[in-house]
Amino acid sequence: MVHTYTGHENQVEVNLRQRIKSMAAEAEIFDVLVPNIEEIEIKEGQRRTISKKLFPGYVLVQMRMSDKNWAIVRNTPGVTSFVSTQDEQGKLIPAALEQQEVDAILDRIKAGAPQVKVGLSKGQSVRIVDGPFLDFAGVIDEINPEKGKVKVLVSFFGRETPVELDFLQIEKL
Repeated sequence: MVHTYTGHENQVEVNLRQRIKSMAAEAEIFDVLVPNIEEIEIKEGQRRTISKKLFPGYVLVQMRMSDKNWAIVRNTPGVTSFVSTQDEQGKLIPAALEQQEVDAILDRIKAGAPQVKVGLSKGQSVRIVDGPFLDFAGVIDEINPEKGKVKVLVSFFGRETPVELDFLQIEKL
């Protein structure tokens, strides 16, 4: 795992791929990856799918560790350092990720359905902006991001009734 300037991960990936090719290191440095996940963001009543960095400021590099390869990666513009540990003499050495850690990251990237990112929380007051309960106000009781639904307690005739709504049917008060 390589540490980069935050926000420069994609540029580091491009630069590193170019350096690997120009220095004929494809046999030693196998892959470069910026782990991203898809999120559905709901803003101003609109759903947008955005790509979000799983580890801002980090790039995964699959490589054989050697002084030459270390220098190729370390001297790439935007790279600040390797994620490292200390040996017995106190010297910093790059720390390799375990295969199970890499597999977990790759599984999360390939999970498929985008996660819904919502700026809502339980107990928050909302107004219903669509559907049969238009213009009613209520309080969030439950949030189900997997289904894109929220349960709102709406007051009818002095009694609170739970109503299940889509994220797009409500707005914060």
